[in-house]
This record gives sequence, C-alpha cells and structure tokens, in this order.
Amino acid sequence: MGAPSRRSRTLLLTLAILVVIVVAWVLFANFWTDWLWYKSVGYGNVFTTKLWTRIGLFLVFGLLMAVAVGANVYVAYRLRPAFRGMSLEQQSLDRYRSAITPFRTWLLIGLSVVIGIIAGTSASGQWKTWLQFVNGVSFGTKDPQFHKDVSFYAFDLPFYRFLINFAFVAVVVGLVLAVITHYLYGGLRVQSPGSRATPAAQAHLSLLLGLFVLFKAVAYWLDRYSLAVSSGDFKQASQFTGLRYTDAHAVLPAKTILFIVALICATLFFVNVFRRTWALPIIGFGLMVLSAVLIGGLYPAIVERFQVKPNQQAKEAKYIERNIAATRDAYGIDDVKPEAYAGNVDARPELKDEASTTASIRLLDPNIVSPTFNVLQQLRQYYGFPATLDVDRYMIDGKMQDTVIALRELNPKGNQSHNWVNDHTKYTHGYGVVGAEGTARDPEGKPVFIEKDIRTDVQEKTSPSPLGPYEPRIYFGEQTTEYSIVGAPKKAAATEVDYPLDNSPTGQQTYTYQGKGGVPIGGMFNKLLYATKFQEGNILLSDSINKDSRILYNRTPKERVEAVAPWLTIDGDPYPAVIDGKVQWIVDAYTTSNGYPYATRTTLGDATADSLNAEDRARGAVGNTGNVNYIRNSVKATVDAYDGSVKLYQWDEKDPVLKTWMKAFPNTVKKKTTIPPTLMEHLRYPQDLFKVQRDLLTRYHVTDPRTFFNGSDFWKVPKDPTGTGVGGADQPPYYLSMKLPPAPGDAQVQQAKNQSFQLTTTFVPRERQNLAAFMAVNSEPGPDYGKVRLLTLPSATAINGPDLMQSQFKSDSSVIGLLNVFQIGNSKVVFGNLLSLPVGGGILYVEPVYLQANAAGSYPVLQKVLVSFGGKIALQNTLPEALAAVFNGETTPAPPPTGTTPPNTGGTTPPPTTGGTTPPVQNPTVKQALDEANQALKDADAALKAGDFAKYGEAQKRLQAAVDRALAAEQTTKNPAGTSSTPPATGTPGASTPPKP
Repeated sequence: MGAPSRRSRTLLLTLAILVVIVVAWVLFANFWTDWLWYKSVGYGNVFTTKLWTRIGLFLVFGLLMAVAVGANVYVAYRLRPAFRGMSLEQQSLDRYRSAITPFRTWLLIGLSVVIGIIAGTSASGQWKTWLQFVNGVSFGTKDPQFHKDVSFYAFDLPFYRFLINFAFVAVVVGLVLAVITHYLYGGLRVQSPGSRATPAAQAHLSLLLGLFVLFKAVAYWLDRYSLAVSSGDFKQASQFTGLRYTDAHAVLPAKTILFIVALICATLFFVNVFRRTWALPIIGFGLMVLSAVLIGGLYPAIVERFQVKPNQQAKEAKYIERNIAATRDAYGIDDVKPEAYAGNVDARPELKDEASTTASIRLLDPNIVSPTFNVLQQLRQYYGFPATLDVDRYMIDGKMQDTVIALRELNPKGNQSHNWVNDHTKYTHGYGVVGAEGTARDPEGKPVFIEKDIRTDVQEKTSPSPLGPYEPRIYFGEQTTEYSIVGAPKKAAATEVDYPLDNSPTGQQTYTYQGKGGVPIGGMFNKLLYATKFQEGNILLSDSINKDSRILYNRTPKERVEAVAPWLTIDGDPYPAVIDGKVQWIVDAYTTSNGYPYATRTTLGDATADSLNAEDRARGAVGNTGNVNYIRNSVKATVDAYDGSVKLYQWDEKDPVLKTWMKAFPNTVKKKTTIPPTLMEHLRYPQDLFKVQRDLLTRYHVTDPRTFFNGSDFWKVPKDPTGTGVGGADQPPYYLSMKLPPAPGDAQVQQAKNQSFQLTTTFVPRERQNLAAFMAVNSEPGPDYGKVRLLTLPSATAINGPDLMQSQFKSDSSVIGLLNVFQIGNSKVVFGNLLSLPVGGGILYVEPVYLQANAAGSYPVLQKVLVSFGGKIALQNTLPEALAAVFNGETTPAPPPTGTTPPNTGGTTPPPTTGGTTPPVQNPTVKQALDEANQALKDADAALKAGDFAKYGEAQKRLQAAVDRALAAEQTTKNPAGTSSTPPATGTPGASTPPKP
C-alpha cells in the first residue's frame, strides 16, 4: 500500500489541529468559568491559592522527574563504549541504534517531558499535603512513644512520605531507562563474550542502586514513626491504632537495625562507583534482604507468639491505655464520663408532673410529615419539600419552641412543560418558608403551622409572620441542582414564575431577579464559555438572555461550601433558618486528619449512616466517606438562599488544623466573635459529628485497658425499630428541648430547672436488647454547648431498649385492638420517632402514631401517642392523657378526639393487621359498626370525587360515629369489668416485659 497523498496528509493534519483546538477550548472554558464563579462568590483567593500551589508542585516535581529521566538516559548514552565488538547480539542491536539515531534528541526530550508531565500531575494532587506542611500549627500535644508533637504526624510525616515515594519512583524509572540505554549502546551485554558490563555502566548503575538503597534506609527510619499511626483490624478487641507491645519491643528496634543495614549497603554501592566490582554490593544487598526477613519479619512474629500471646492482656494494657486516651482526645470525647443512672421502673404518680416538664416532647416527626407538608403546603406541582424536614427553634408568642421547618423549594420534576426555556429561565426559584410547632397538632391531627401559604408584601403588613419579614424567594437550596439564567433590565417585562396568583389570567405572579448572585452572562464571550461548559447551544442562541442576565449554578448549600473551602468536610444535613430578614442555610463543616498518633480510625460514611440516609451514604452521595482519626466542628457556614453568598465562621478557636488552613487561605474564615447574635440563636450541635462520637463511645466509654481488651462492656447503637427509612439501619439521633438530671457532684441547678436544646441517642449492649445508656449533647450555644452527658444504666436493668420497646407496643392487646380499628378502609399505621427521655430515674418512651391512607396523594396525620414507663403502656389521643394513664393508672384507651377522622382512603380493602394477627370480632355491635364505617368511607370517597362537599361532610360524621361505637363496643368486650387490659407495673424488674423477639 502506497504512502498517503499530500491531500490526505493535509486533511489529517487539519483534523488533528482541530481536535487539539477543541480540546484546548473545552479545558479553557471549564477553567475560566471556575474562575468567574469563584470571583462571583468573593473567594477568588481560594481559587488562585489552590491554582498556584498546584502549578508550583507540577512544575517543581515535573521538572525534577524530567531531569532525573533525561539526565540518566543522557549519561548512559555518553558512557557508551567506543568499541562494542561484532557479536550477533550487537549486530542485531545495530538496526535499532540506526533507526533511533535521527530522532535521538527529540526522543529524549519527548520521553522526559511525558514522564515529567505524568509526575507533575500526580504531585499537583498533593496540594493539601504541601499547604499543611508549610503552614502547620503545633497541636501542643506529644505522642507517648517518640515525644513528637502531633503536628509532625498530621502535617510533616505525610509530606516526607510523599517525598520519599517520589524519590523511589524517580530512581526506579531512571534505573530502568539507564539499563535499557546501556544495553542498547553496548554498555551491558547479555550474550557477548567477556565482561557483561563496562566499568562506566557499572559505576552508573551502582550509583543509582546506591541511591535506591539510601532512600530505602530513609523509608525504614520514617517507618518507625508511622507505627504510631498504623491501624489494625478493630473487629478484634486486641487490635488498635498505634504501637502495640510487639511494635515497641520488636518492630521498632528492627526498623532501626534495618535503617543501619541499609545505610551500610548503600555505602557499599557508592564505593562500587570507584571499585567497580559487584562482590561487595551483592553481599551488602543480600545482608539487607536477609535482615528484612529475619529481623523485620521473623523476630516480631516470635515475640508476638511466645511473649505476647500467653499474656496478651497484661502485655498490651499500656498500649491500649494510650489508644484510649488518644482516641478520646482526637474525637473530642475526652471529657465524657459515664454517670450511673438508677434505671427505675416504678411509675409513681408524682412522676407525671416531672414527665410533663422534663422535655418539650416533639410529636411532629420531621422524618414522616414531609408528605403532609407537600399536600397541605406545596400549592403547585413545581414546588416541593425534601423527604426529611429539619428541626430548629424559634421564639413564638414569647416562648422558645421546637419547630419543624422546611423551604418550599423548586421541584424541577413537577414542571409539566419541560423545555429549555421553562427549565432554565422561567421556573428558577422556590418561594417561602413553612414551619410547624413540633409539640402540637390541630384537632384533625395535622400540623399547627406557624408559617404557611404564600406570604406577599401586602399580607406581611396585614398579618405579620411570627418569623418576621423576610425575603421568601429560594434561589439556592438542597433540591436546586440545575442551572438557571435570571435577571433583566429594569424596564423589561418579568418572565420568572414567582408564586401562584389565583385572580391573575396567567395564574401566577412573575418576577425578575434583583440579587448579586451568579455570574454575568450577557456578553457573547461568556455565553460561549457557558454554552461549552453545559454543552447547551441554547445559551448561545436564546433571546431570553440579555445584557443583565446572570447564570446561577452550584446551587446547593453543600456544593457551595465545599467549593469555597475544599479543605473542609461538610455535614450531610444543612438546615434553613430565617435570620435578619433573610433565609440562610446553615452548614456545619469539619476539619479532619488521618494522622493523629494512637487514635483509632473511623470511616465517616459508615459511622454517620442511619435509617434515614444509609442508602445515600453507601453510594457516597452524602457527606464524606474517607477514613479519619481526628475531627472537629471548626466552621459554621451560611449560604444565603436568595443570592447564594457564602460566609465561613470560625467555631473551634483552639483547633490547630483550622489554624493551619487559615494560614494557608487567609481572610476566608471570619473570627468567631463576628457571628451575629441572630445567627447564634439557630446554631446547633451537628448530627454527623454526634454520630461519629456515639459510634466511638460504643467502645471508648470503657477507659480501663483490661476491660477494653476483653470487650465485655462494649455497646452498639440500636436499630431503628419504627420501620422509617432503611430497615435494619441504626436509629437516628433526635433533636428536642429537654432538661437532664444534675450530674453527680456538679451543682447544675440551672440545667436541672431549664430545658435546653439537646441531641439525643441511646445504646444497647452488643449481645442484648435492654437499654445500656442514654446520651445527650447540649446543642444550644452558650457555656454548656457541646457538653456530652452519658447516663449508664445497671447491667441488669429491666428497661427495654428501643427495639424491645417497639415490640412490646405492637404486642400489647389494647394497642393492637385500637390500631386495627383505625386501619379500616385500607389505611395504615405509621409509627413516628421513638423518643427516649430520662425521667424520675427511669426512661420514658414516647412515640407518635400516624394514620395514612393506602392511596396516591394521601398523607400521614397524627392520631395517637404511645407512652411507656416501667413496663406500663398507654395509647391515648394526646400526650397529657397518655402520661396520666401511665403514671395514674388510667390506661383505658380513649376514643379519637372530636373531629378526627382517618384520611380519605379511596378504597374498602379489609384492614391489615399490626404486629400480629387481628383478633376475631365476636361482638356483633363491633361488626355492625365496622360495616357502617366502611360504607361511610365509600360514600365520602364518592362525594369527594363528585365535588359534593355537603354529602362528604355528612359521610365523615357517620364515619366518626361508627368508629366511636366500634371502639366502645370492643373495649366493653375486652374489659367488661372496666379494668385496664394493660398489666400494671409491679415494681419487679421485667415483670411486664415480653419475651425477646
């Protein structure tokens, strides 16, 4: 086949040039739009610091690698022998030498450049390691083995490791290429008679091998310090992070000996540069290999087997103690001391008042009521609420109240007319805050909203919001993942959909964005850049874009904080708050390290997973999933929901990791003293940090090394028993306002009298399901913020853990009967968050019970409250009634409250069972009442579909009357004498506890 024609060559060259231009333009577009975005949010210094650091590392280490490669190849070529002989081997190599000669210089330059680029690119990824190395701040704490500051392990050792690894790669690559060059040009001979290597080649290779062994000696020396941060498999209680007995008494001396042996071996190689005989280097290298096997491997194994194993608990006690102390300090739980808690089970009547005032018991479950918010407050299909709502606190009517809050965000999937104009220029933002009292419900079981509906400026004047006037438009939120193009000249007609307007011909109010957020996109150059970035030609061609247009992207709070502070780990649960007339997203952020000596590592993705987020954590969609052994909530960040502005505030003023990053990125984090008081009111202890700490405290509440070694007193986080979220996952922690009993020996009178915002959880023993401990952390900014209380119950306690408690609820005869009656008409019972509260030396369990129809568009309504203390159970309409029933013995279930009806079910399927087989209906009155209730449901459904609300109301009244008759008749059947069907507590531990499921 002949050579390609000149025309073909020209065409191929043109195509190649076009490909290069297109690739270069795409890379430039992404780079320049990133710079424009950072400038728009006021964090251009973060972009430039990161950029110049990466460029510097790329150039320095890329150049070093290129020089190392090029110099070795060049030296090997210059040291080629003048006479190579006429052996068959050399004659065969002559062909390759002849082929390479015309391109030798370009081949050397190209090879060096390519390898240099690869090495430089890899080195640029170490920008965090470099910045921490040059800006590192002392921890003020030294490790117990080498007495070096923790900053050496956190900031210095990682960079030293990077340097030595880079040196290894440079020497190995140079050695391989030198060997190839020497062989190609006759310096090394495999088949030719006589010497296998010329003296010059011998000297060159001896130098490279000497450098390799010298770097290995340095690596052995660094290995000594790495023992302090090495980890074992913690599935065995005897394995932990840091030096163990064998490490300190065998591995550490072995590393020192191997360091010396490697130095001797390296010296022999360097001597061979002048002696040019392989005898001494080979002997030295053999000695090093033998030492590595015998001293580095066999000797530690002998010590472990014959000294440690026979008496492992005593031998390891000292090192376990170090691990415990370091781990508790690294995770901020060093001040947590278990406090003995009585574990009483006697439901005395006088405890009723204490139970009523111990906590503002939150019955509105933010993990369940999202469908309720959607049905009652979505207003249009293009709005929506997240699946899990947030809990905050607001001053309502002069009283601080726990509030379930959410933003009415834009729901891109709800827009029925999908096209580029609608998706990116018209439906651009959500509208308004929706909040409900966490401790109340209306007569129908719906939330009591403190903020709802569409609030316009006119309505704000006539009916002021309890949250105060605020900008309601939500341009930045958790659900806002698509870019939007907003803004227009002042006199131009508004085109963005703002909020529904019933008396308007279009059915909606329009608006033009007035904020400073986003990047200007009016110019042709910026249009071309963003058309390339988003691969969307409409950006370049659309008439909707004008000279005042701005493009909004990276719109979720997590994305924005991660971008402006790439050195932070972001909490998985940002939450909104109304602050100073603005809706602000509050984002907790962490500084982490993987180099705290002796501190046990944890995987953030595993430690923070629970029943609400286990699937997202498993696929890395939420939060950080890396390994760390040090964490601090050092930064509180805010993101304005209207203009997207990001502010970072220092929270932990002592954290050396944060101080290091503040030196590296000056003027990015504001001082703690600049936090506005109005923002301070809404800050809280972050969930992810709390979950990491509770995961560690399942083991590290034990501070005695011998008990820790046995693992006999380890706990676990109970599984979520309510069926909410992912089954079989851990129970999530819960926010609520409550007061805790005073700590022993601590005059916490004020804390004992007043409630404070707490984040709570429980523990159960590893092999049992009774309650082991209750944990709470003060989440209210103030002197007690972050104070963790750990109340431990006696090991023989009769108090059930959450899983057993839920089983007891579902097996109680009176509870089953009532819930089955409620499930008539194809409805289902939904159990809310099972709250555990320390009351009167015991544990009070409270669980809201919701009813929801098995039909599209249905939503859960709060119908009942389950309460248990000391084995006594009550299911009542309200919390006060349930508390009275438990503590005063009034355990007869009450009928539904007036006006309460099950939600529209739209069907007549026979009721499903709850927690067991439905008891057969023997009383004919009950059967007749249930038949009438089913008929009333059918009539109500038909009337609703026909739009006849008069008949619908009449059917609802008949339904209520039928349910009341069924309840009364069933109770009479079960309890003809009028006595309680729930066995009273006798004071005997476990007397009313059902068998373990």
